[in-house]
Amino acid sequence: MPQPVKALVCLIAAMMVSNISYAQSFQSTFTAAEQGQAEAQYNLGFIYDTGRGVPENDVEAVKWYRKAAEQGYASAQYNLGLMYATGEGVPENDVEAVKWYRKAAEQGYAQAPRELGLMYDTGEGVPENDVEAVSWYRKAAEQGYALAQINLGLMYAIGEGVPENDVEAAKWYRKAAEQGNASAQDGLGLMYEFGTGVPENDVEAVKWYRKAAEQGHAEAQYNLGIMYANGEGVPENVINAYVWLSISAAQGDEDAKALTNTVADRMTREQIGEAQSLAQTCLANDYKGCD
Repeated sequence: MPQPVKALVCLIAAMMVSNISYAQSFQSTFTAAEQGQAEAQYNLGFIYDTGRGVPENDVEAVKWYRKAAEQGYASAQYNLGLMYATGEGVPENDVEAVKWYRKAAEQGYAQAPRELGLMYDTGEGVPENDVEAVSWYRKAAEQGYALAQINLGLMYAIGEGVPENDVEAAKWYRKAAEQGNASAQDGLGLMYEFGTGVPENDVEAVKWYRKAAEQGHAEAQYNLGIMYANGEGVPENVINAYVWLSISAAQGDEDAKALTNTVADRMTREQIGEAQSLAQTCLANDYKGCD
């Protein structure tokens, strides 16, 4: 048998085995769910929710999440809350979302307190209450949930639900930034640039802007471009400034578009050509090796 044909036959055989294996796994999960096993019910809900091997079906997802949630399965309670919050598989209902988030949060499910905090923060499904929002954000943040750490940091930064405290804000932004959260990295960069809650340090600001910029965070790319344009925290370099500003502008940042043109006025035609080439390479390399 010719080698390419043999390889194709092997691939088809492997796919058939894989499909048979998945079908058996699904049937096993379905049977266990029908028998009332909460974990299987949650897994079946997730399968329908994500369309893994079956047509995506939010109504079926809600049905199985609910069965597991009513048995006290925290992951299912959280996911059922999400379905009510987004109106997927059920009519949107913030009160029901809060109910299920709370049940999951009371079991220590880290993501649920953050969602519950958001509901209190925005007054959706519950009366708006910044103190309650902070309380729930803190529960999730102390479990290491980066998004909640950002929320808690923001509450300290603007003094909602807690006395304004930039040092505490920086502390929580740092925890999320060290987990790789780009928004927190950009926020921490801003705090270092302006000396808010931390000693002013442009080198540290550039460090954190870069980490976020290399993840594609448009605002951080803009901020990093400004640092290069002004020679703050890094040697002044209009080519690098143009690269980062133009990349941010390509993501729709209007301020970056305007500043790119301003920087271009300081450049030669050759420098602009070099910067545009670098920007194309940067985009092709997923924001790595951009300067």
